Amino acid sequence: MKNHLKRFIVLGTIALGIFISCDNEDTSDADVLAAEEATITNEEIQLTDEADLIVEDITAIVEDVYATGEINATSRFPYNSDFLPECVTITTEVTDNSIERTVVFEGDCELPNGNILSGTIVLRHERDMEAAVKTINFSLENFSFNGVIVEGASSIVRTRENENGNPQSVANANFNATWPDGTDASLSGIRTREWIEGFGTGTFGDNVFLITGNRTFTNRNGITFEREIITPLRRELACRFIVSGVLQISRNETSVSLDFGDGNCDNIGVVTNAEGESREIRLRRFR
Repeated sequence: MKNHLKRFIVLGTIALGIFISCDNEDTSDADVLAAEEATITNEEIQLTDEADLIVEDITAIVEDVYATGEINATSRFPYNSDFLPECVTITTEVTDNSIERTVVFEGDCELPNGNILSGTIVLRHERDMEAAVKTINFSLENFSFNGVIVEGASSIVRTRENENGNPQSVANANFNATWPDGTDASLSGIRTREWIEGFGTGTFGDNVFLITGNRTFTNRNGITFEREIITPLRRELACRFIVSGVLQISRNETSVSLDFGDGNCDNIGVVTNAEGESREIRLRRFR
Protein backbone atom coordinates (compact mmCIF):
# COMPACT_ATOMS: atom_id res chain seq x y z
CA MET A 1 0.00 0.00 0.00
CA LYS A 2 2.83 2.35 0.93
CA ASN A 3 4.60 1.59 -2.37
CA HIS A 4 1.42 2.45 -4.30
CA LEU A 5 1.06 5.67 -2.33
CA LYS A 6 4.69 6.62 -2.97
CA ARG A 7 4.27 5.88 -6.70
CA PHE A 8 1.15 8.03 -6.80
CA ILE A 9 2.93 10.90 -5.07
CA VAL A 10 5.92 10.66 -7.45
CA LEU A 11 3.72 10.55 -10.54
CA GLY A 12 1.65 13.45 -9.23
CA THR A 13 4.77 15.50 -8.58
CA ILE A 14 6.08 14.82 -12.10
CA ALA A 15 2.74 15.73 -13.66
CA LEU A 16 2.56 18.92 -11.59
CA GLY A 17 6.10 19.82 -12.65
CA ILE A 18 5.26 19.28 -16.29
CA PHE A 19 2.11 21.38 -15.93
CA ILE A 20 4.01 24.20 -14.23
CA SER A 21 6.77 24.01 -16.85
CA CYS A 22 4.27 24.16 -19.73
CA ASP A 23 2.40 26.96 -18.02
CA ASN A 24 5.64 28.91 -17.57
CA GLU A 25 6.56 28.26 -21.21
CA ASP A 26 3.15 29.49 -22.38
CA THR A 27 3.46 32.54 -20.14
CA SER A 28 6.95 33.21 -21.45
CA ASP A 29 5.76 32.98 -25.07
CA ALA A 30 2.87 35.28 -24.29
CA ASP A 31 5.24 37.76 -22.64
CA VAL A 32 7.54 37.72 -25.66
CA LEU A 33 4.62 38.25 -28.04
CA ALA A 34 3.28 41.08 -25.87
CA ALA A 35 6.73 42.70 -25.82
CA GLU A 36 6.99 42.46 -29.61
CA GLU A 37 3.55 44.03 -30.00
CA ALA A 38 4.47 46.83 -27.60
CA THR A 39 7.32 48.16 -29.74
CA ILE A 40 8.10 48.97 -33.35
CA THR A 41 11.51 47.59 -34.27
CA ASN A 42 14.33 49.36 -36.05
CA GLU A 43 14.02 46.94 -38.96
CA GLU A 44 10.32 47.77 -39.36
CA ILE A 45 11.10 51.48 -39.32
CA GLN A 46 13.92 51.06 -41.83
CA LEU A 47 11.72 49.15 -44.26
CA THR A 48 8.91 51.71 -44.12
CA ASP A 49 11.51 54.47 -44.60
CA GLU A 50 12.94 52.79 -47.71
CA ALA A 51 9.46 52.54 -49.19
CA ASP A 52 8.91 56.22 -48.45
CA LEU A 53 12.19 57.13 -50.16
CA ILE A 54 11.15 55.28 -53.32
CA VAL A 55 7.90 57.23 -53.61
CA GLU A 56 9.53 60.56 -52.72
CA ASP A 57 12.27 60.18 -55.35
CA ILE A 58 9.84 59.07 -58.06
CA THR A 59 7.68 62.09 -57.26
CA ALA A 60 10.74 64.36 -57.39
CA ILE A 61 11.60 63.02 -60.87
CA VAL A 62 8.07 63.65 -62.14
CA GLU A 63 8.10 67.17 -60.70
CA ASP A 64 11.48 67.91 -62.28
CA VAL A 65 10.37 66.69 -65.71
CA TYR A 66 7.15 68.70 -65.49
CA ALA A 67 8.92 71.84 -64.20
CA THR A 68 11.41 71.68 -67.06
CA GLY A 69 8.55 71.68 -69.57
CA GLU A 70 6.69 74.43 -67.73
CA ILE A 71 9.70 76.76 -67.48
CA ASN A 72 10.63 76.26 -71.13
CA ALA A 73 7.03 76.98 -72.17
CA THR A 74 6.63 80.12 -70.07
CA SER A 75 10.15 81.60 -70.17
CA ARG A 76 11.94 83.51 -72.93
CA PHE A 77 15.13 81.59 -72.30
CA PRO A 78 15.93 77.88 -72.76
CA TYR A 79 16.09 75.88 -69.54
CA ASN A 80 17.73 72.58 -68.68
CA SER A 81 17.92 70.64 -65.43
CA ASP A 82 20.91 68.53 -64.41
CA PHE A 83 18.77 66.24 -62.24
CA LEU A 84 18.49 63.44 -64.81
CA PRO A 85 21.70 61.97 -66.30
CA GLU A 86 22.44 61.00 -69.92
CA CYS A 87 21.09 57.47 -69.38
CA VAL A 88 17.58 58.99 -69.29
CA THR A 89 15.66 59.58 -72.51
CA ILE A 90 12.53 61.75 -72.55
CA THR A 91 10.09 61.79 -75.45
CA THR A 92 7.12 64.16 -75.68
CA GLU A 93 3.81 63.73 -77.49
CA VAL A 94 1.54 66.77 -77.78
CA THR A 95 -2.14 66.67 -78.72
CA ASP A 96 -4.73 69.45 -78.90
CA ASN A 97 -5.53 69.14 -75.18
CA SER A 98 -2.74 67.19 -73.49
CA ILE A 99 0.96 66.48 -73.20
CA GLU A 100 2.43 63.04 -72.55
CA ARG A 101 6.06 62.62 -71.58
CA THR A 102 7.75 59.21 -71.51
CA VAL A 103 10.83 59.01 -69.28
CA VAL A 104 13.00 55.95 -69.97
CA PHE A 105 15.84 54.91 -67.63
CA GLU A 106 18.14 52.84 -69.82
CA GLY A 107 19.94 49.88 -68.23
CA ASP A 108 20.97 50.52 -64.64
CA CYS A 109 20.73 54.28 -64.70
CA GLU A 110 22.40 56.03 -61.76
CA LEU A 111 20.99 59.35 -60.58
CA PRO A 112 23.19 62.07 -59.04
CA ASN A 113 22.09 60.95 -55.55
CA GLY A 114 23.39 57.43 -56.18
CA ASN A 115 20.05 55.65 -56.63
CA ILE A 116 19.89 53.24 -59.56
CA LEU A 117 16.73 53.11 -61.67
CA SER A 118 15.49 51.21 -64.69
CA GLY A 119 12.22 51.15 -66.61
CA THR A 120 9.77 53.82 -67.64
CA ILE A 121 7.69 56.61 -66.10
CA VAL A 122 4.84 57.99 -68.20
CA LEU A 123 3.29 61.30 -67.15
CA ARG A 124 0.30 63.12 -68.65
CA HIS A 125 -1.20 66.54 -68.05
CA GLU A 126 -3.21 69.28 -69.72
CA ARG A 127 -1.50 71.23 -72.48
CA ASP A 128 -1.98 74.68 -70.92
CA MET A 129 1.36 75.26 -69.21
CA GLU A 130 0.29 78.57 -67.70
CA ALA A 131 -2.60 77.14 -65.69
CA ALA A 132 -2.37 78.10 -62.00
CA VAL A 133 -3.37 74.59 -60.88
CA LYS A 134 -2.85 71.41 -62.86
CA THR A 135 -3.25 67.66 -62.35
CA ILE A 136 -0.37 65.44 -63.43
CA ASN A 137 -1.08 61.71 -63.71
CA PHE A 138 1.80 59.26 -63.96
CA SER A 139 2.35 55.51 -64.06
CA LEU A 140 5.27 53.07 -63.96
CA GLU A 141 6.20 50.44 -66.54
CA ASN A 142 8.75 47.65 -65.85
CA PHE A 143 10.23 49.94 -63.23
CA SER A 144 12.81 49.20 -60.55
CA PHE A 145 14.47 51.36 -57.90
CA ASN A 146 17.74 50.06 -56.42
CA GLY A 147 16.64 46.56 -57.36
CA VAL A 148 13.15 46.96 -55.89
CA ILE A 149 10.37 46.29 -58.41
CA VAL A 150 7.80 49.07 -58.17
CA GLU A 151 4.31 49.03 -59.67
CA GLY A 152 1.46 51.49 -59.54
CA ALA A 153 0.31 54.97 -60.45
CA SER A 154 -0.17 58.33 -58.85
CA SER A 155 -1.55 61.78 -59.38
CA ILE A 156 -0.17 65.17 -58.44
CA VAL A 157 -2.22 68.33 -58.06
CA ARG A 158 0.34 71.03 -58.71
CA THR A 159 0.00 74.71 -57.85
CA ARG A 160 2.38 77.10 -59.62
CA GLU A 161 2.52 79.44 -56.62
CA ASN A 162 1.16 78.82 -53.14
CA GLU A 163 0.62 81.50 -50.48
CA ASN A 164 4.40 81.62 -49.99
CA GLY A 165 5.04 82.13 -53.68
CA ASN A 166 6.50 78.63 -54.09
CA PRO A 167 5.50 75.73 -56.35
CA GLN A 168 3.52 73.15 -54.37
CA SER A 169 2.27 69.66 -55.17
CA VAL A 170 -0.20 67.37 -53.45
CA ALA A 171 0.79 63.82 -54.40
CA ASN A 172 -1.65 60.93 -53.99
CA ALA A 173 0.48 57.77 -54.10
CA ASN A 174 -0.61 54.16 -54.61
CA PHE A 175 2.31 51.77 -55.16
CA ASN A 176 3.35 48.16 -54.60
CA ALA A 177 7.00 47.20 -54.16
CA THR A 178 8.92 43.91 -54.08
CA TRP A 179 12.46 43.75 -52.68
CA PRO A 180 15.08 41.32 -54.09
CA ASP A 181 14.67 39.05 -51.02
CA GLY A 182 10.95 38.59 -51.78
CA THR A 183 9.78 41.10 -49.18
CA ASP A 184 6.84 43.03 -50.58
CA ALA A 185 4.75 45.93 -49.42
CA SER A 186 2.20 48.52 -50.47
CA LEU A 187 2.30 52.24 -49.82
CA SER A 188 -0.52 54.73 -50.22
CA GLY A 189 -1.42 58.16 -48.95
CA ILE A 190 -1.24 61.89 -49.58
CA ARG A 191 1.75 64.14 -49.13
CA THR A 192 2.08 67.88 -49.75
CA ARG A 193 5.49 68.99 -51.05
CA GLU A 194 6.42 72.67 -51.08
CA TRP A 195 9.42 73.45 -53.29
CA ILE A 196 11.09 76.05 -51.04
CA GLU A 197 14.56 76.34 -52.64
CA GLY A 198 16.18 75.75 -56.01
CA PHE A 199 13.19 76.04 -58.34
CA GLY A 200 14.24 77.21 -61.79
CA THR A 201 18.00 77.12 -61.20
CA GLY A 202 18.50 73.89 -63.14
CA THR A 203 20.87 72.63 -60.45
CA PHE A 204 20.02 69.33 -58.79
CA GLY A 205 21.92 69.94 -55.57
CA ASP A 206 20.10 73.09 -54.42
CA ASN A 207 16.53 71.73 -54.56
CA VAL A 208 14.84 71.66 -51.14
CA PHE A 209 11.30 70.54 -50.24
CA LEU A 210 9.17 70.76 -47.11
CA ILE A 211 6.87 67.75 -46.84
CA THR A 212 3.68 67.23 -44.81
CA GLY A 213 0.89 64.62 -44.82
CA ASN A 214 0.54 60.90 -44.13
CA ARG A 215 0.93 57.50 -45.72
CA THR A 216 -0.05 53.91 -44.96
CA PHE A 217 2.52 51.12 -45.33
CA THR A 218 1.49 47.44 -45.35
CA ASN A 219 4.15 44.69 -45.34
CA ARG A 220 3.91 41.17 -46.76
CA ASN A 221 2.56 39.84 -43.45
CA GLY A 222 -0.41 42.17 -43.74
CA ILE A 223 0.81 44.37 -40.89
CA THR A 224 -0.11 48.01 -41.44
CA PHE A 225 1.86 51.04 -40.29
CA GLU A 226 0.58 54.61 -40.36
CA ARG A 227 3.20 57.29 -41.03
CA GLU A 228 2.02 60.78 -40.11
CA ILE A 229 4.24 63.85 -40.31
CA ILE A 230 4.11 65.82 -37.05
CA THR A 231 6.77 68.43 -37.91
CA PRO A 232 7.37 69.15 -41.64
CA LEU A 233 10.14 67.01 -43.12
CA ARG A 234 12.94 68.86 -44.87
CA ARG A 235 14.24 67.01 -47.93
CA GLU A 236 17.35 68.33 -49.65
CA LEU A 237 17.86 66.43 -52.88
CA ALA A 238 21.63 66.63 -52.46
CA CYS A 239 21.16 64.29 -49.45
CA ARG A 240 19.71 60.78 -49.49
CA PHE A 241 18.14 61.31 -46.07
CA ILE A 242 15.53 63.58 -44.54
CA VAL A 243 17.62 66.18 -42.67
CA SER A 244 15.02 67.37 -40.15
CA GLY A 245 11.40 66.96 -39.08
CA VAL A 246 9.41 64.50 -36.98
CA LEU A 247 7.35 61.54 -38.16
CA GLN A 248 4.94 59.46 -36.08
CA ILE A 249 4.80 55.75 -36.94
CA SER A 250 1.87 53.72 -35.60
CA ARG A 251 0.93 50.03 -35.66
CA ASN A 252 -2.40 49.16 -34.04
CA GLU A 253 -2.23 50.78 -30.57
CA THR A 254 1.55 51.17 -30.60
CA SER A 255 3.28 54.31 -31.85
CA VAL A 256 6.73 55.89 -31.86
CA SER A 257 8.08 59.19 -33.12
CA LEU A 258 11.08 59.42 -35.43
CA ASP A 259 13.10 62.64 -35.22
CA PHE A 260 15.33 63.06 -38.30
CA GLY A 261 17.70 65.54 -36.68
CA ASP A 262 18.79 69.15 -36.79
CA GLY A 263 19.64 69.62 -40.46
CA ASN A 264 22.77 67.53 -40.92
CA CYS A 265 22.91 65.12 -43.87
CA ASP A 266 23.27 61.79 -42.08
CA ASN A 267 21.45 58.51 -41.57
CA ILE A 268 20.88 58.97 -37.84
CA GLY A 269 17.47 59.46 -36.27
CA VAL A 270 16.04 59.25 -32.76
CA VAL A 271 13.07 56.98 -32.01
CA THR A 272 10.94 57.79 -28.94
CA ASN A 273 8.16 55.56 -27.63
CA ALA A 274 4.98 56.48 -25.74
CA GLU A 275 6.79 56.21 -22.39
CA GLY A 276 9.35 58.80 -23.47
CA GLU A 277 12.17 56.27 -23.87
CA SER A 278 14.51 57.13 -26.76
CA ARG A 279 16.95 55.17 -28.86
CA GLU A 280 19.17 56.03 -31.80
CA ILE A 281 18.51 54.43 -35.17
CA ARG A 282 20.58 54.32 -38.34
CA LEU A 283 18.26 54.67 -41.31
CA ARG A 284 19.21 52.15 -43.99
CA ARG A 285 17.89 53.61 -47.24
CA PHE A 286 19.61 50.91 -49.34
CA ARG A 287 23.16 51.70 -48.17
